[in-house]
Amino acid sequence: MKTLPALTALAIGFCLATGCSQPANEEAVVTGPTTETAATKFITIGTGGVTGTYYPTGGAICRMVKASESPIRCSVESTGGSVYNVNTIKAKELDFGIAQSDTAFQAYNGEGKFSEAPVKELRSVLAIYPELLALVVRKDAGIASLVDVKGKRINIDVPGSGTRMTAESVFAASGINLDELALVNELKSSEGPTMLKDKKVDGYFGMFGHPTANIKDAANSVDINLVPIDGPAIDKLIADNPYYAKGVISASHYEGVETDVPSLGVKAVLVTREDMADDAVTAVTLAVLDNFDEFKESHPAYKDITKESLLEGLAVPQHPAAIAAFEKAGIAIATA
Repeated sequence: MKTLPALTALAIGFCLATGCSQPANEEAVVTGPTTETAATKFITIGTGGVTGTYYPTGGAICRMVKASESPIRCSVESTGGSVYNVNTIKAKELDFGIAQSDTAFQAYNGEGKFSEAPVKELRSVLAIYPELLALVVRKDAGIASLVDVKGKRINIDVPGSGTRMTAESVFAASGINLDELALVNELKSSEGPTMLKDKKVDGYFGMFGHPTANIKDAANSVDINLVPIDGPAIDKLIADNPYYAKGVISASHYEGVETDVPSLGVKAVLVTREDMADDAVTAVTLAVLDNFDEFKESHPAYKDITKESLLEGLAVPQHPAAIAAFEKAGIAIATA
């Protein structure tokens, strides 16, 4: 104990001579419009089930952010999906989230599930990839068309998911009431393959970028089919709701699916709040743009995307920092 004063004096002398370093969680200097010292900032991206496409998408974005020189640090959270992400961003419990473009549109405009509480502070960052609704069924379930779900056990996903909202819209447009099903199951689509294998359900809905590990898992354990989601009622649904578009799920993606399957789709959009810090939005946006080729290679669902397509189907106003990042990358922002 008698050596403590001497050690303390030595430490003080060393600091006076060399200058004491700043804490390890701070960056020395951030160069930009202004020069400042900034502590590392942590952001969280809300995604979806771990076997869907949202979760690896969030992971890919966070890897790009980590590889950049930004002081922003990023983590991914598995969540209930689109509606949950939007509501949790509104509550400031998430910083960013991935949501279907229809969910984002309805939230911003106070429609559907958001009719009593519009999310006017919602802002888009970029539209990542197209995703199509899939109704995955056991081949032996006798479900060849949408109307065949009557009297069957169908998982429609959890309340608060974009899949659930789209499935309900499809049912309503097709004149199918939920009480006509033998069982309305409400678990995450990530549980679908196991439920199908264990014969707990006859089919389940999922909104995915294709191909997805979710449906591949199902096809590896049981004979499956994908049910066409088309017809005059679906055409009218798409005409009445411009955030929907027709699409086709290739038969080549999944074992046992013999023909291409028509469906409807939306865009998976990265969203945030109006008051999200510019440096966080800039870091996330440039992480994707500056590493775009590497980003495209991180999942098959991104195969056909372009930097320009990241601006298509945003559904809600874009955050100003995201606009500035795209302009910095030389990508024109469409004006109304």
